[in-house]
Amino acid sequence: MRGLVAEQLQQSIAVLSAVAADAALHDKLVVAAQKTADALRSGHKLLVAGNGGSAADAQHLVAEFVSRLVADRPAMRAVALTTDTSILTAVGNDYGYECVFARQLEALGQPGDVFFAISTSGNSPNILRALELVRNTGIFTVGLTGQTGGKMAPLCDVCLCIPSTVTMNIQESHLALEHIFCLLTEQMYFGE
Repeated sequence: MRGLVAEQLQQSIAVLSAVAADAALHDKLVVAAQKTADALRSGHKLLVAGNGGSAADAQHLVAEFVSRLVADRPAMRAVALTTDTSILTAVGNDYGYECVFARQLEALGQPGDVFFAISTSGNSPNILRALELVRNTGIFTVGLTGQTGGKMAPLCDVCLCIPSTVTMNIQESHLALEHIFCLLTEQMYFGE
């Protein structure tokens, strides 16, 4: 069992090291943060969605924006589309689960907002439906996914692909990039 622990930690480190060495990925993350800081500065918001562990990431990321990541600062406008069980179950029941995020974006999204879509496979039907809905609406789209980007990659203005096909390693890197995304956005927004 100790060998399995070491093996899994080495696999995690290898993926994070590949992310750390990917300058193009870093550039995309900076663009996503700048677009988000610009949106927030102009009175718009960040909307975030994902399923399962990615739903937890969506909520975690939004909590960092609304509360704080490192330093005290004013709250930043962000909404997790994964938290309202009444909306999720009503839309899932009445329209189908593939519509749970699209319907909320239809209600809450405005030109100038940023939609941050998280899917380790890049093929989650409800994420794809949401990205398709906001295409050409003036909502900037950021995707956070795995190695291939899946079907969501061409639907995103910026797609951050983690160089792995192993879900847990993708999610570990997602969390690191989500924290850095928040940190960059804070610094760009508040000029710190």
